[in-house]
Amino acid sequence: MRAEFPEFRLGNVLATSFTATLTERQGDAVERIPTPHRLIDWLAVNDLAVDSCTTAQLDLARELRESIHAAATATAIQDDLPASAVQVINDCSAQGRAAAVLTPEGKRRWQLSSACSVEDALSVIAADAISIIAGERDGKLALCASPTCRAAFFDTSQSRTRKWCDMNTCGNRQKKARFHAKQRENGTAARADVS
Repeated sequence: MRAEFPEFRLGNVLATSFTATLTERQGDAVERIPTPHRLIDWLAVNDLAVDSCTTAQLDLARELRESIHAAATATAIQDDLPASAVQVINDCSAQGRAAAVLTPEGKRRWQLSSACSVEDALSVIAADAISIIAGERDGKLALCASPTCRAAFFDTSQSRTRKWCDMNTCGNRQKKARFHAKQRENGTAARADVS
C-alpha cells in the first residue's frame, strides 16, 4: 500500500468500512481514497481486488460512499431515507455482476466478473449496505459520538450502546480530551485553594 496516504479504517462491516474512507466529516475531513489507485488498494484489502480504476469509477465510488452514509445516517436517527441515496445504492447494486462463491475453507468470497470491474466491487458494497440498512443483520446502525467524526457504524455489541465508530481513534481521542479537561479543572481548583 502507498505510505503517503492516511491509513484505512477497517471494520467488520464492508459498507460502513467503505463510508470510513472519508473521516472527520464534521471537522477537517480526511479523504482516504483520493486517487483511483488508492481505491484499488482499499478494494484489495477488502478482498475485492481489481486491476484498474478510472477517475469516473472513483467518482462513482465516492457517490456510492456518500449515498450509503446518508442512508445509514437516516436509519441511525430513524429518519426517512433520502430518495437520491436509495437510487444510487440500488443502481450500484444492480449494475454489478459479482457472485458469492464458497472457498474450500467454508468461507464466502466474492468473485468479480472480471479483474478490472470496479462496478462489480461497488455492487458488493451496495448489497452489503442494503442488508444492514434494511435490518437484515443482527446489529443496529449508529453514529459516532465524536462531534468531528459522526461516522455511521454498525453496532453489533451485545447491548447495542456503542458510542464510537472506533475506540482506538474517536473513543480514545474523546477520553483523552475529558482527561485533559479534568486535569485543567483540577489544576484551576488547586490554584484557587492556594490563593
